[in-house]
Amino acid sequence: MSTTGSADLPHPSDNVTPLPYQEKFNKNRPHTKFVDPCEKAAKASYACMDKNDYDRDSCSAYFAAYRECKRTWMAQLKADRRAGLID
Repeated sequence: MSTTGSADLPHPSDNVTPLPYQEKFNKNRPHTKFVDPCEKAAKASYACMDKNDYDRDSCSAYFAAYRECKRTWMAQLKADRRAGLID
C-alpha cells in the first residue's frame, strides 16, 4: 500500500453534498458545462486511488460519495431549471 500523500484523506461522507453551484457561476468566470460542485469528492476519490495503489475495492466508499454528490447536484440543477432560476 502506497503512502504517497502526507495528508489524510477526508471521510467519504464529508463529500456527499455538492457545493452550491451558483457560486461557481460567478461573474468572473464564463458559463461552462465544466463547472463541477462535486470537485472535492472527485479529488478525494483520486487521492484514495493514489494512496491505495489503484485498488478500486479500497475506494468504493469514495466512489459512492461522488456518485451521490453528482446525483444530488443533477436533481438540484433540474429543479432550478424548471423553476426558471438558470438557463
